[in-house]
Amino acid sequence: MLNPPRLEPVDYLVIGHISLDLIPDGAQIGGSVAYAACTAQALGLRVGIVTSWGGEVDLDELEDIPVVSIPADHSTTFENVYTPTGRLQTLHHTAETLEYFYIPEIWRSAPIVHLAPVANELAPDLVRHFDDALLGVTPQGWMREWDAEGNVQPGDWPESEFVLRRADALVFSREDLGSSRADDFIATVPTAVMTDSRNGAYLYTQGEEMHFAAPQREEVDATGAGDIFAAAFFTRLHATKDPVDAAEFANQIAAHSVTRRGLDSAPTQDEIYDLMPKAY
Repeated sequence: MLNPPRLEPVDYLVIGHISLDLIPDGAQIGGSVAYAACTAQALGLRVGIVTSWGGEVDLDELEDIPVVSIPADHSTTFENVYTPTGRLQTLHHTAETLEYFYIPEIWRSAPIVHLAPVANELAPDLVRHFDDALLGVTPQGWMREWDAEGNVQPGDWPESEFVLRRADALVFSREDLGSSRADDFIATVPTAVMTDSRNGAYLYTQGEEMHFAAPQREEVDATGAGDIFAAAFFTRLHATKDPVDAAEFANQIAAHSVTRRGLDSAPTQDEIYDLMPKAY
C-alpha cells in the first residue's frame, strides 16, 4: 500500500530503499527493506516501510504493508551477474536520500527499528532518534562503493563507530566486509551476528563467540537470506532478550528461505510454526 492515506502505529519500522533488481527475464522488487518487512509481517508484527521508489513497477508483492515513499526519478536499480568467481553487481540508478523528517510521526515510536540501506541512502544521524526502540542495523549499503560505471565493490564504512555506538544489534555478511574489520564492529555494538552463507552464522555477545551451523537445504536462490535472518533475529531478540535464542530461530528461518526465489523466499506463518521446534 504505497503512501496510504491513513497510518496506524507499527511494531516494526524498516527504513531503506526498495530496489528494482534487473534479472534475465525482466525486473523484480528487491532490497533489504522488502525482505525484512515480509518476514516481520509473517512473524505477526505490524510493519511500516519508509523508502524512496521510482514507481517503475507496482509494489503488489508487499501486499498490505504500508509504504511511505519519497518520489524519485528512478528507483535504486541493481543488476547482478553470477560467475564462477562470485557476483558482479552494477548500480544503474539511486533514489533519494532518506532523512528522519520523512518518517511519519506515528511510526517514530515503533518498538523495533531496522536501518537497512542498500546504496548509502540513509543519513547516519538517523540513529540519534530511536533511544526507546530496539535499533537493529544491516549495514550492507553503508559498506559499498561504486565507480562512474556503477560497478559495485566492498568499501569502507567511515561512520561505523558513530552508528554502532547507538545501535542495539548488528547483522552483517562476511561477503560485504571488504577492507572493514569485523573485530571493530563486534567491539562497538552490544550484539552482532556475522552471516557466512552455507557456513551458517556467528553470534558475538558479552565477549563470547558462538557458531550456528546452517541447516542444509537445496539452494534455489540465496538473495535476501541475510535480510530475512536479520528481521527474524531482531524480532526474536526484542521478544526474548536472548541473543542465543534469537540466533537459533533466525538461522532456521533464513536456511529455509533459500529454497524459493525473490520475495517468495520470505517465510509464511505456517512455516514459522513448523520451524520453531527445530530452532530449539
